[in-house]
Amino acid sequence: MNDNAPIPFLDLVAPHAELKEEIFTVFSTAVETGGFVGGPMVENFERDFAKYCDTEYCVGVASGTEALMFALLASGVRKGEIVLTVPNTFIATAEAISQVGGRPDFIDIDEQTYNMDVIKLKEYLETQCHWDKAQGRLMHRRLAKRVAAIVPVHLYGQPAQMDPILALARQYNLIVIEDSCQAHGASYFSAETKAWKRTGSLGKAAAFSFYPGKNLGACGEGGAVTTNDAAIAKKIRMLRDHGQSQKYFHDIEGFNGRLDSIQAGILGAKLSRLEEWNERRRQAAQRYQEIFREFEGDFALPHTPRWAKPVFHLYVIRVQDREELQRYLTSKKIGTGIHYPVPLHLQRAYHDLGYEAGAFPIAEKIASELLSLPMFPQITKEQQRRVVDTITAFSSKKKREKAATSGRYLVVAG
Repeated sequence: MNDNAPIPFLDLVAPHAELKEEIFTVFSTAVETGGFVGGPMVENFERDFAKYCDTEYCVGVASGTEALMFALLASGVRKGEIVLTVPNTFIATAEAISQVGGRPDFIDIDEQTYNMDVIKLKEYLETQCHWDKAQGRLMHRRLAKRVAAIVPVHLYGQPAQMDPILALARQYNLIVIEDSCQAHGASYFSAETKAWKRTGSLGKAAAFSFYPGKNLGACGEGGAVTTNDAAIAKKIRMLRDHGQSQKYFHDIEGFNGRLDSIQAGILGAKLSRLEEWNERRRQAAQRYQEIFREFEGDFALPHTPRWAKPVFHLYVIRVQDREELQRYLTSKKIGTGIHYPVPLHLQRAYHDLGYEAGAFPIAEKIASELLSLPMFPQITKEQQRRVVDTITAFSSKKKREKAATSGRYLVVAG
């Protein structure tokens, strides 16, 4: 291996090289049949992805954001109602809530998994809300708004702790919509049912994104909603197609949110490789763990709870001096990413929610420390060792600098 060759953060070339013939066949089929919107390629992918997720229905849509929007609308979230999610996610999660007329509110995260902290969720429901017996709904005390839904995010491909979230939702009559946009193929062991379950099959509905960098990515934009509820699936099919129940008959006001046939065909081709690619990601994550353990360093590695089988959409470590480390890795031709440097409650877009620094201390703390390392199915052990060696070299360099600085100011009595 060339020790000076760049190591990309994400390799979008290799997986497409593996599937070049299948992808070209998709384009040929679309051109030869004129089937660019809807049709067999979309229907076939919807059927296959529903089966993969262990759900009855899958509805393909134009993006992950629209998938979450449509899932919220079809599940009954209404204008002015509060939807709970986490502050450490891509803004699309909160945007979807806002764009259906809801009000996003946040629950801080668990410091090990980076997903919704179920203890803090319980505290929020018990202390900030009250049960209105007359209306049969949970109301926020201060805002006097209904709390309607919870959107747990399976961040970085790691399932959220769903059993207690679902139990609280049942207790307070709340809707649960999974944000599975980073968790294609991840599994959660439900102690309640004593079975492993796919993300996307746990809530009332789930949203997936097929942005090119996802574990299952299109060659452009795409998304889907999975559900076991026939009424939700039916409504989402109308919402994505201008509210049509049949051509030119508009039962509701909808959107232009369809999944392109070519993207569906490409996703169908890639779906046959998803299990293999996810397993290669797990193996790569295990290699990172093993290589890192050979060294002592000021970094924390990903934690996998016993009830989770993640798919490592991202491999994220916690480090001090993150920006300096990132610059050092860049200088050594190693790509990295930061997901996400500013929690949502501190974004200018959500200034009107009234939150200030300190509102969600764990999310704020990790936002300044997390660094995403190169992760893709085709990454090699040699590339990973070079990544870790470079990080540990940086760590040693910082320790030497700190020791030299300390020694410079050492005063000897006598």
